[in-house]
Amino acid sequence: MPGLPAYYLGGPNGKTLRNMLQGALGGLPHVVIPGVQAEESGMLDNTLFHPRSPGTPLQAWIRQSLVNAIVDGKLHHGQRMPATRHLAKSLGVGRNTVTAAYEELVSQGFLESRERMGFFVGAVDQARGVEAEPNAASGQGIAWRKHLKFMPSEMRHIEKPWDWQQYRYPFVYGQVDRNLFPIDQWRACSRDALGRSAIDWWASDRALDDDPLLVEQLCRHVLPQRGIYARRDEVMVTLGSQHGIYLLARLLLHPGDGVAVEDPGYPDAQNIFAAHRADVRHMPVDDDGMILNEQTEAMLKGAGLVFVTPAHHCPTMVTLSDDRRARLLDLADRDDFLILEDDYEGEIRNDKTPPALKSIDQAGRVVYIGTMSKVLAPGVRIGYVVAPAPLVAELRALRRLMHRSAPLNNQRTAAILLANGHYEGMVRGLREALSQRWQEAVAAARRDLPDFRLSPSIGGSSLWLECPADIHADDLIEAAGKRGVLVERGDPFVAPDLAGRFFRLGLSAIDVHLIAPGIAEIAAAARDVRRH
Repeated sequence: MPGLPAYYLGGPNGKTLRNMLQGALGGLPHVVIPGVQAEESGMLDNTLFHPRSPGTPLQAWIRQSLVNAIVDGKLHHGQRMPATRHLAKSLGVGRNTVTAAYEELVSQGFLESRERMGFFVGAVDQARGVEAEPNAASGQGIAWRKHLKFMPSEMRHIEKPWDWQQYRYPFVYGQVDRNLFPIDQWRACSRDALGRSAIDWWASDRALDDDPLLVEQLCRHVLPQRGIYARRDEVMVTLGSQHGIYLLARLLLHPGDGVAVEDPGYPDAQNIFAAHRADVRHMPVDDDGMILNEQTEAMLKGAGLVFVTPAHHCPTMVTLSDDRRARLLDLADRDDFLILEDDYEGEIRNDKTPPALKSIDQAGRVVYIGTMSKVLAPGVRIGYVVAPAPLVAELRALRRLMHRSAPLNNQRTAAILLANGHYEGMVRGLREALSQRWQEAVAAARRDLPDFRLSPSIGGSSLWLECPADIHADDLIEAAGKRGVLVERGDPFVAPDLAGRFFRLGLSAIDVHLIAPGIAEIAAAARDVRRH
């Protein structure tokens, strides 16, 4: 049907508007609901319902679209709305969904309900001209490169496609498997967090405080599992582990200060240190973790910080050996530097994973950075820093300058999840699932990708592979994508001269039964690359 945008024609359930309306509209610029006269329905513009964002419930989609249309002046005060049954039919949704959306908008004043007459647009403030041409205040004529002191958008970042769920074989790292998330328990804990006593706590403006129940649960149940025993004044909640890295860099680095990082390594940490104009020193990594010998130890001279991922190195997943752990702690004492330990997969460890580096630190030089994202979800944004109390006090003061406390409602929900024992159940289930997936992926990679080097590991939520000399990783990733396989580029983790040699297979979001077929498709993609 000409004149109607594709996303409107498809509708939320993939039905055509022709079928939904049971009649051809031709090129008419408006949708007229059957059975209702045009002057009564007011006619709905064909762009009234904006594209439905992934994960948005149908009722919320309808409600948001109508609110935008009313506020933008596309629907006018007193204009009659289509009957619920007609709008439901035109959108391909249940009538109850439309009715609930209408009633919610009535309660908010956007619509009015008139007995025996239907629903009408209410009297609300409308913003005219919201889609007008930008005015001079848009800043289009400003030479931003002259004013910006640095441009973080030009750094190398890990990229994840927003539509990763559309791939049949999503080997994407760090995303959530909805089948492993206990939504019923999370909802129950969220309801408890909305109780009056809980709201009285988290709804207040608390500039420095974290939820005391969450801090207690971290100290009592989570940290001891990694061999760490901390007081409450030694723990601070962050907006994920990366937030903790940024705060620590801001406190502990001056421009020009030396900071040692793993190479390959976590790109966002390196970007954070570079943003603080630190002297970033790249420490090579082998199958036993960060290399410590006469040559590399000389690189640590004068450094103030060393950033490591000792349990599961990012991205190769190798584990720092016991000898190198002890040596690194000795060097920290001898050369007077601090160690930032990013234990990003600490919660999904297995029986072979060693205790945290901080657990064997006798001098207090290790600052521990943890996260709940791998168990809950990245979007929950709960991480934590464990450090000596004087440093934590300064971290809290710095966090106050940025955004005060981390969202206390999420903190309380997570705290209740921990206190009720649900979190530990989630951890056990996730560990078991990832163990199965890791074993399946390793077996399939060794079988179907024998000429690709698989980095050795004791487990974890990803595999790190190096391509043979005759295959460029970008070509392989493109060919795999055409076969429905999502593979992550390794370039952001490695030096520029190693670009095109590595890729990562994330295991957190893919069903175990799809791993072997997915890796078989990668092998087929490799054959395609070699043929062309």
